[in-house]
Amino acid sequence: MKFKDLTQVDMRPLARLRSHIFLRCASLIFITPALLSCQQDVAHHVINQLDPIVAPFEMSALKLPNIYTREFDIRDFGAQEGGVVKNTKAIQTAIENAARAGGGTVLIPKGIWLTGAIRLEDNINLYVAKDAELLFSQEFADYLPVVFSRHEDIECYKYSSFIYAEGKTGIAITGEGMLNGQGKPWWDLKESKKNAEALLNEMAKNDVPVKERIFDGTDGRQLRPAFFQPMNCKDILVEGVTFLYGAFWTITPTYCENVIVRRVHIETDGSYGHTPNGDGVDPSSCKNVLIEDCDFNTGDDCVAIKAGRDRDGLRVNKPTENVVIRNCRGRHGHGGIVIGSETSGSIRNVYAVNCQFMGTDRMVRIKTARGRGGIIENVWFKDLTGSEILSEAIHLNMLYTGERLPAQPVSNATPSIRNIHFENISCSSGKSYSVELLGLPERLIENIWFNGITASTAKGINISDARGIHINNFKITPTKMPVFTITDCQDITIDSLKFPALTDQLLRVEGTNSRNIKIRKSNIRNPEKLVYLGSSVSKQAVLIEE
Repeated sequence: MKFKDLTQVDMRPLARLRSHIFLRCASLIFITPALLSCQQDVAHHVINQLDPIVAPFEMSALKLPNIYTREFDIRDFGAQEGGVVKNTKAIQTAIENAARAGGGTVLIPKGIWLTGAIRLEDNINLYVAKDAELLFSQEFADYLPVVFSRHEDIECYKYSSFIYAEGKTGIAITGEGMLNGQGKPWWDLKESKKNAEALLNEMAKNDVPVKERIFDGTDGRQLRPAFFQPMNCKDILVEGVTFLYGAFWTITPTYCENVIVRRVHIETDGSYGHTPNGDGVDPSSCKNVLIEDCDFNTGDDCVAIKAGRDRDGLRVNKPTENVVIRNCRGRHGHGGIVIGSETSGSIRNVYAVNCQFMGTDRMVRIKTARGRGGIIENVWFKDLTGSEILSEAIHLNMLYTGERLPAQPVSNATPSIRNIHFENISCSSGKSYSVELLGLPERLIENIWFNGITASTAKGINISDARGIHINNFKITPTKMPVFTITDCQDITIDSLKFPALTDQLLRVEGTNSRNIKIRKSNIRNPEKLVYLGSSVSKQAVLIEE
């Protein structure tokens, strides 16, 4: 028995005949080492090569998975087209046969193919052909038994993600076809099963062993699955396909290394409805990730980088590091590029470049909170544009839950945001602040650089509980005053600020801890009129130099 190579002529009818013979003899014949050895001359799958990754931090070179092109057509294993008959067994059998042969391409051909949960094996490319639609069942039982997972970045066992893998190397989902989650039945769990999420949170808080955190539908224990969630895998590629309307987060590599997501379209908000928590790509506690040339229209964040939540995330303590996001577009979503709010294992070395956002709530959002812990550091955003931004264009927030005051004791559960860089960012229209930085009185946001920012937004810049903020060449045209509001901040330097000539209040400073605020090279002629100091602020807190 021989397998087809996609680089050769189409011999599908003959391949199908051979496969039928094989299936009839399946009880007697198995793939042998001799068969494997005769397949080693089959060419590897040829996928477009990667452009070099240039980042402001050291990052290992990423390589595409090295997967054989020999094809395993799901029709040869009994799959029936039309979207009525479930093809879970046929698809899984094709995957298992490919895996026993040392790997290969499992073909989802043109047509509509209904399936339940799919589990990938080593060296498998699930290829969804042009005009093919992989339609996922709406029956919850088709995603049992439960699998090891993270739900909102807390470990547990829950319904299998629509496509799942654990501990595998060399897995891919490619093609020009569509994966349709038709997730509406799951969405009701967002409201009706909040008790399940509360129970999981309580279990994690009380250090209940992970193997006892089982959410299999019994007694209302139901948690929505992700669309594609590889766990503890290496060398992952998702390329070219369209994901529609899953149950929850869409592409969620967790504890993975060497992940490439490229030329993917994700829609979780549109004609079918609004997917609650319908994030696009959410790498969680991963290392070496590339997300490029993707298009998002999401019911939540477009890209959200995560690393564990609260006590459970602190226990696992696995960071996300070395992430490059380039040439992506966000047409709708809560945030374009987001870090957090699950930050407990720390997130470092992130570079986002040349991305556009049109109608997202925010362009860039970094969010964390007391109790999350973790350090968010060494992050660069460059060459980003936004229009019709519905909230803050750039938002760094350590108060995602809770109030600013009173200050609380510092512990390992106190988060940190530091060393963040913004360069050449423009927002042509926004309905809130161009920049808002909200630290904690017990842990300030530190060392943030802005260089070459242009913003036309309703409000200007609001900063509280921060230190070491460097703003250079900032052109801002807010419609509401003041341009700057600063509360309990130190070591703020503003160079080459351009603002509307008719501004009646440039800077408002509050808080007993505000000091060493400098404005330079900004042509301010009447500082007494344009600068307001609160009653608790020293007159020496602000220095204006020309």
